[in-house]
Amino acid sequence: MFKLLKKGFKKLERAEVGQFGNDVSTRRTRHLAMWHFHLFDHAFLRGLWTNLYEIAPGVWRSNQPSPKRIERYANMGIKTILSLRGDKDVSFTLLERQACEAHGIKLVTTKKAAARGALSGADYVALIDILASLEKPFLIHCKSGADRAGLASALYLLHCEGASIKEAKKMLSWRFMHLKSTKTGILDYILRLYEQDIEAHGPIPIREWFETRYDRKRASQFKKFRSFP
Repeated sequence: MFKLLKKGFKKLERAEVGQFGNDVSTRRTRHLAMWHFHLFDHAFLRGLWTNLYEIAPGVWRSNQPSPKRIERYANMGIKTILSLRGDKDVSFTLLERQACEAHGIKLVTTKKAAARGALSGADYVALIDILASLEKPFLIHCKSGADRAGLASALYLLHCEGASIKEAKKMLSWRFMHLKSTKTGILDYILRLYEQDIEAHGPIPIREWFETRYDRKRASQFKKFRSFP
């Protein structure tokens, strides 16, 4: 029964997307994209709860912003937004791109980050380099602002602010609706592996660790065990 409902929901979503495609330039197509954004991307749940938090001076994190929130962020002085959700032409990206252009904000998109899996060391190095290059004030976001944005925030603090691993790990917490006990706990596990390496061998910059010592296969073992010290 659940599979049938899921299949029907997916069919409905495809039909809705077909109404606007990759075009939000007209009143009609923008309206349809907004419907998709609220219903299928669950934007209606983010109407009051933004998960907005300043992790360092001029550096913010949040969940997926709506066009109205992007306008507010522009008024806050935000110059750059980093989306960790990829650059595929779907409703949330199309609307975000349009809103950023309208308000003079530079939108930077990355290869879609993983919340429930371990990326390659090269992918994490690339993300760190992007974070280091962003013009402040800037905002980092994923969908909920809990997992991918949390790890990116931790990496930023470690690489750009010289924060301790203890401080960086706070970016992945229940305060941001991140749950270590679920599959997204793999992000905590990656930071724990880095912490264990430091404890065993002494300090090493996080970027260098991903280049030289990070073991993606070992990190992925979290999927099997779901627990770590």
